[in-house]
Amino acid sequence: MNTPNKLTLIRVLMVPIFVILMYQDFSSARIVATIIFAAASFTDFLDGHLARKNNLVTNFGKFADPLADKILVCSALILLTSANEVPAWMVIIIIAREFTITGFRIIAASENITIAASPLGKIKTISQLISLILILSNIEALRQPGLYIFYIATFFTVLSGIDYIKKNIKVLDLNNI
Repeated sequence: MNTPNKLTLIRVLMVPIFVILMYQDFSSARIVATIIFAAASFTDFLDGHLARKNNLVTNFGKFADPLADKILVCSALILLTSANEVPAWMVIIIIAREFTITGFRIIAASENITIAASPLGKIKTISQLISLILILSNIEALRQPGLYIFYIATFFTVLSGIDYIKKNIKVLDLNNI
């Protein structure tokens, strides 16, 4: 197993640690959980960079990397929603977009078409991760900027979803629906 794929697996394994820490009651648990989330988020950028730079892109990585990202982000979104720290309607939009685009990518893959991440998708991911890190930190001075960025992330979530579908509508066999 190559290094990028190992980083992807590490990211998935960090999720339960992050979740458990979010439920702990010691004074710095939330900060430690945020650090774990931030480190896991960083592995997303690192594994992609290493895979492209060293020509280590694999079918496993193409499947597991976005899945690991969704597990990480959705875990944080659900935790923050259950604590009433982010609006549930925004979380529903974000998760619905993720399911939709994942389904779209599965259909494309069945036709041997790979849908690469778009610039809007990258903006979506970066703004989601930054907003979540700021909100998760539970530091009052970072909470409001984090919420503002979360609104921006939700906007880019919708925009990038529309962009993906519009640019790749050909993968759907609309005559057989």
